[in-house]
Amino acid sequence: MSLKKLNSEMRLGFVGLGSIGLPMASNLLDAGFRLQVHTRSRTAEKSKQLQGAKSCATPKDAAKGCDVFLICVTDDNAVQQVLFGPEGAEKSLKRGTIVIDFSTISPSKSKFFAKRLSKKKVVYIDAPVTGGTEGAKAGTLTIFVGANNDRLKEITFILNAIGSSFYAFGSIGKGQEVKAINQILVAGSYAAVAEAIVLGEALNLPMGTVVEALQKGAASSWALSHRSKSMLKDDYPLGFKLQLHHKDLLIALKTAEESGLRLPITLQVKELEEQLIKEGYQDEDVSVLKRSIKRKSNYTSQLNS
Repeated sequence: MSLKKLNSEMRLGFVGLGSIGLPMASNLLDAGFRLQVHTRSRTAEKSKQLQGAKSCATPKDAAKGCDVFLICVTDDNAVQQVLFGPEGAEKSLKRGTIVIDFSTISPSKSKFFAKRLSKKKVVYIDAPVTGGTEGAKAGTLTIFVGANNDRLKEITFILNAIGSSFYAFGSIGKGQEVKAINQILVAGSYAAVAEAIVLGEALNLPMGTVVEALQKGAASSWALSHRSKSMLKDDYPLGFKLQLHHKDLLIALKTAEESGLRLPITLQVKELEEQLIKEGYQDEDVSVLKRSIKRKSNYTSQLNS
């Protein structure tokens, strides 16, 4: 299928208007695309950010007549329902349509969805994103594309509206594999920043100045730059939900296990996250890890005193 049209002539379907999906859809609308949107709660379809988009009752309706169909939902089961549920998009997708799935799901499911859609001559591309709500709002997400460079070139004019960096990794599922690696690094860096801040506070250091100094050297990281302030305040404005990151870690650990690997640091972070989720912090930002680490540290200090 040729996608050589002006943005204003392109009809896009978009399903999934959460904290990442809503600003992505808004940026596509601002770029001039005609948008048909749906989300499970239906609430975000009425957002002021989506004025001019067509609200649709089901994924099937959102997919009607679209040139490209976009998905940004929570997990494997959610994508399955969007595509193949009773009101799934598959029923409306026409031959030659491209489906771009921005969700973070298992590589094996991506391959399964691609194979099933190929029977209708519909192309499926896994394209998970990273950059948090900040990147989604600013249109600066990084996108890992499970396709070859030729396919990436076909869809770059769409990705330009929502991201600033796109990388093709050859074939279906490879984008999800790279995202798994990304989430392992996120887990380790958030936990390391949390532990460093807990130690700095215990030493009564001027942590604002400490963080500024650390950002100038080898210890600098995205987590240090973007989440240290919230950790210091013990206040966690949402960037990426703990529960969603935990789901991503499970995917990463399963992917590693299938490759014969054990990831001890990632397993420890998984356990910290599980405890926080049990305590009701599942909808907080991932940086709430600092709360768990500080509590464990205080408990250990009491035992040793």
